[in-house]
Amino acid sequence: MRAVFGSLFYVYFGMIMDKTTENKSSFQGRQLIIWVVALIVGSILGWLRVDWLNGLFLFVASAYTRLFQFVAVPTIALAVITTLASLGNQKETGRIFLRTLTWTLLTTIAAAAVGLVLYVAIHPDNLPVEAIASGQVEVPDNLGTITYYDHILGVIPNNVIEPFAKGNVLSILLVAAAVGLALAFIPKSENIQALTKVIFGLQELLFALIKALIWALPLGIVAFAAQLSAQVEAGVIVGSLGKYVAVILGGNLIQFFVVLPLFLLGNRLNPLKVLKAMSPAVLMALFTKSSAATLPITMQSAENRLNVKPQVARFVLPICTTINMNGCAAFILVTSLFVMQNGGTVIDLHTMLLWLFIAVISAVGNAGVPMGCYFLTLSLMAGIGAPIGIMGIILPIFTIIDMIETAENVWSDSCVCAIVNGKE
Repeated sequence: MRAVFGSLFYVYFGMIMDKTTENKSSFQGRQLIIWVVALIVGSILGWLRVDWLNGLFLFVASAYTRLFQFVAVPTIALAVITTLASLGNQKETGRIFLRTLTWTLLTTIAAAAVGLVLYVAIHPDNLPVEAIASGQVEVPDNLGTITYYDHILGVIPNNVIEPFAKGNVLSILLVAAAVGLALAFIPKSENIQALTKVIFGLQELLFALIKALIWALPLGIVAFAAQLSAQVEAGVIVGSLGKYVAVILGGNLIQFFVVLPLFLLGNRLNPLKVLKAMSPAVLMALFTKSSAATLPITMQSAENRLNVKPQVARFVLPICTTINMNGCAAFILVTSLFVMQNGGTVIDLHTMLLWLFIAVISAVGNAGVPMGCYFLTLSLMAGIGAPIGIMGIILPIFTIIDMIETAENVWSDSCVCAIVNGKE
């Protein structure tokens, strides 16, 4: 085992040192191979289910998640501030934002529509009343009392420190946008110019830290893969939720491998090339279950591997991380229909179209954090008096759903960024 880790480290270190003598595409190809090897090694070690190894991998995975969450908050803030400070007084800013919003809504609506079509085609059966009642105890305390208005109010900060202390992505984006636009339009005095240089300097420092984290990423991939492998090997019981799970996962896979590539092809972009360049971000999203925590790798991959213009990547991706939630829109729609159906609501065309609209709008306002769309769906269902006990039944299998949805969200962010960059 020590030899495996030693060889992996030696090859990866040698690859980094040889970067100056090899072309960029060759380096990226070798880097991807190392990540795949790390994924395989981690899966094998997790499958063995050795207690002390599982404890070690849990520690390493938690450490990596914390580190990426640590850099994610300043990444969002600094990226939006510096981009708006540079482009805020130019017409390009409005155009880039409009294109980002347009393609975000198109991909999100498409994801929800795919989920709706699968729901009608597969038509999950109702659960036994006893199962719904037993699921009630699994629902987290007090979450059923939270309304959607509370989510909206939570975006509006009442002090400067709270959004950053709590990692509230929407609030951070709001504050950063305000500061960036202020720096763009305020008269360029000596003090303002000095402040702007400090902010740009902090961003350069942050990117240096992100590069260091990415350099050490193979160890994190081993730990994440081992955790997932151990969970799958232990078994996940789906039971009577089989059709529901088939709709959720089937919709995500169709959106990932069919719909989003069609968006890229329609804009004369090669889906395989984009996916290969953005694979580190998609892979990281799969394990962290947080598009916000994955943002540093998403930005690095877009700029260094996909050759997206920095001013586009640093503006589009933080916005997409906040509002472009393809997987979440599909989950909210399908889960809401499933819960309401079990509560006796007639699911007709009018109801389906209404909740498609609600799901898209709700997903846009959802935070890119683990289980964000689960809690939001729970709040929506509690608000209409639906049997939220079903949410407790879904909870044990939501981890796998959340992983795939987050990977889809980051892949969609990447596609939108590539499309906007191509049009610029």
